[in-house]
Amino acid sequence: MSKLIKTFVGLVVSASIFVTAVSSVSAADAVDPHAAHHHMMMASMAEGTKTSTAEYVLPKLKLVRDDGKKVSLPEELNDGRAVVINFIYTSCTQICPVTSRTFMQLQEKLGSDVKKIHLVSISIDPEQDTPPVLREYAKRFEAGKGWNFYTGTTDASIATQRAFDVYRGDKMNHAPVTLLRAAPDKPWIRIEGFASADELLNKYREITASK
Repeated sequence: MSKLIKTFVGLVVSASIFVTAVSSVSAADAVDPHAAHHHMMMASMAEGTKTSTAEYVLPKLKLVRDDGKKVSLPEELNDGRAVVINFIYTSCTQICPVTSRTFMQLQEKLGSDVKKIHLVSISIDPEQDTPPVLREYAKRFEAGKGWNFYTGTTDASIATQRAFDVYRGDKMNHAPVTLLRAAPDKPWIRIEGFASADELLNKYREITASK
């Protein structure tokens, strides 16, 4: 009987510890709204990158460029240059600063080829990311003429995300994804995870060599 009581007490203690741990995590998430985003980032870094080929149909919609001009998404992406796209939001504290810094490094590493490529960052938080906000964000990462930032209506943002299969329902759930294409008639290269600037540069050279 004594042994049975000890076992029961042990189970109660273990259950209590488990509930306390879960409560602590929930409380931390409540205090820090970016906690889930941080977990997503850690998971992405641990998994490395995954590369695949994809076909996407560009939606015929308007976005607003960081200079305030309303533009056609297909026209912006089909201007003859190779394209590299990522999805960001300016208040992001985890994933976006990393991917934006990677674009900044890629811009530097491209050298004279920077004129042949269009770097595109599309906001997934259009209500917050107005053109002036995007311009300030662009300055932080020393974006040159070939690197544009886009916002728009919420519907346009969601439609764009869905078109490239990156929509996750909430900005806190978004994961690092980079898309490359050599030309309008070529397939897209999809890199999931934190691709380095060197990885993107090598992939750009690979796909444009066979253009």
